[in-house]
Amino acid sequence: MLLDWMTTAPTLAEDPVQGFDPDAVTVSETVEIAAPARVVWDVLCDMPRYAEWNPFCVRAVSTLDMGAAVDMTLVNYAVPGTLVPNCEYICAKVPERLISWEMKHSDFWPYPARRDQVIEPTGETSCRYFSTDAFLGANGIHVFRFAGPWVKRAFDDTARALKARAEAIHAAQTNHGA
Repeated sequence: MLLDWMTTAPTLAEDPVQGFDPDAVTVSETVEIAAPARVVWDVLCDMPRYAEWNPFCVRAVSTLDMGAAVDMTLVNYAVPGTLVPNCEYICAKVPERLISWEMKHSDFWPYPARRDQVIEPTGETSCRYFSTDAFLGANGIHVFRFAGPWVKRAFDDTARALKARAEAIHAAQTNHGA
């Protein structure tokens, strides 16, 4: 599944440091959510509450402004029982449709990547959600081969948890006339 930015991004041949390789993308399962896109967006943007529902990202702090840091604590699926700190930066934001953050290449961490979380409205009270992680640059395919399977599991777990959280919030709002 290619997102718009992926179709216009520099290729590996054009940019071996941050170029896009379509073979180095992890895609979560797509979940159908019985809640409006607005509710799903609100859950994704309510980072102080991630620990209440998100099985992968148990802490997230950000202003969500373009370029802002997203400081996260992630469950380490590669080493069960451990947590890892992670900091990426907001690179795209379309309210109720898309929020994305990225890790740029650096000498310290030569493994650039971009995470996109996509909300697609399917009706007034329904939408679908999926996320992608594009591992960029010449190292991307190696990171994908190592981390892709556990990243997919983490993203699938997150998608199912987001569905449950958004549907519960929407049901509570509907039952209370909100």
